[in-house]
Amino acid sequence: MLLTIDCGNTNTVFSVWDGTQFAATWRTSTDVKRTADQYFVWLNSLMSLTGIYADIDDVIISSTVPRVVFNLRVLCDRYFNCRPLVVGKPECLLPLPPRVEEGVRPGPDRLANAAGAFDRHGGDVVVVDFGTATNFDVVAHDGAYVGGVIAPGVNLSLEALHQGAAALPHVDISRPDRVIGTNTVACIQSGVFWGYIGLIEGLTARIKREYGRPMKVIGTGGLAPLFAQAESLFDKVEDDLTLHGLRVIYDYNKTQSEQERA
Repeated sequence: MLLTIDCGNTNTVFSVWDGTQFAATWRTSTDVKRTADQYFVWLNSLMSLTGIYADIDDVIISSTVPRVVFNLRVLCDRYFNCRPLVVGKPECLLPLPPRVEEGVRPGPDRLANAAGAFDRHGGDVVVVDFGTATNFDVVAHDGAYVGGVIAPGVNLSLEALHQGAAALPHVDISRPDRVIGTNTVACIQSGVFWGYIGLIEGLTARIKREYGRPMKVIGTGGLAPLFAQAESLFDKVEDDLTLHGLRVIYDYNKTQSEQERA
């Protein structure tokens, strides 16, 4: 079985691919101090509780936090007896290299999103990924990642507002019934929710105009379903797009390796 690991700035997602589907997915907070042994105790407990005793023989990692990669490598070596593929490293091949400025290294999550989006939807796609940052990833007609936009994430904006304004409380993000709030909490929720609706609409419209071709817009990440309820922002919402992209990259590397041995 294949273990895919998507490590973001806030959370790390582990998902087991059994050859036909993602059989189980688990999420933990990203912590640079977490050791390989701690990862395994947590992961093994969840596998047992869910009835999945996975025979992991391969692992692929996408990490936007470089400091956690060492302990994840140790986890793979010590407990799964394998050397993981790490997206963004030279030994991890991509179906198509990104077309960006020379010397620029796009985030591995963005490369995985491009691979997953192209595999499912073909090219000419914008992926809107709601994470610690809100990323807009542009995928060309041939599947190459060609750039995008990075905006502050929704929860990051809420936290900054709470910390920077002493009189404003911390609130949970939700869709308000009205745009005009009649209390402080409703005003904040409206500003964040409808403000991000405007941000997404505006940026995707500008991307499409600059790109000059019809494009699909795919939403992914934890808050994508929430924003999808409000407007026709997305052609589709896919919770597992990054994980799917990791599997696509893994399959490509496995095929390349088998061809070299043949």
